[in-house]
Amino acid sequence: MDIARIATTRRTCKAFDPTRRIPAGQVEQLLTLLRYAPSSVNSQPWHFFVAASDAARQRIVTAMKQGPYAANEPKVLNASHVIALCARTALDDAYLETLLEQEARDGRFPAPENREMQSRGRGYYVGLHRADAQDMQAWLERQVYLALGTLLLGAATLEIDATPIEGFDRALLDAELDLPARGLRSVVLVALGYRSDEDFNARLPKSRLPAESVITRL
Repeated sequence: MDIARIATTRRTCKAFDPTRRIPAGQVEQLLTLLRYAPSSVNSQPWHFFVAASDAARQRIVTAMKQGPYAANEPKVLNASHVIALCARTALDDAYLETLLEQEARDGRFPAPENREMQSRGRGYYVGLHRADAQDMQAWLERQVYLALGTLLLGAATLEIDATPIEGFDRALLDAELDLPARGLRSVVLVALGYRSDEDFNARLPKSRLPAESVITRL
């Protein structure tokens, strides 16, 4: 597989074909990519809401009907699927224990001391962010963006078009999905599907800074 070709031909979709749907099997592959995305100390501080039906996409559009976000409404309504990537608002001790229990079930600890080492190590790094709520929020959201990057490259590999969207009212979407009650906040949306003939971006060459201006070989 030539991943450089995928990177240089992938484009953010500006207009989706509302008649085309992503096959169910490929949707499941993308959701697996999200679940298995990397995160600091395997914290997995995320939840993913998948809008596949017209009614579900209308709920997402609730957060972009006004002001500067309205231009994103057609992308959401015409996409095959839209995924809201959300971050946890905190990593409390109960959640950290849930992670440990899952790792134990998955065979990550060949000896009891391995579990204790993992608990201490993860607790230390989480503790570095707990004292400052803004720092914790930023750290958790960075983990969500790791999942976003994984999703975008995976979608391109499957020849599925994608549009990452930060242009929405977080407070409105959080309220629509009742995220505060679940200890979550919305971070970014991704619309997925297949581009239409109206997608002007598909006809434009990609533009990036020269390699020598962004890459230094030490």
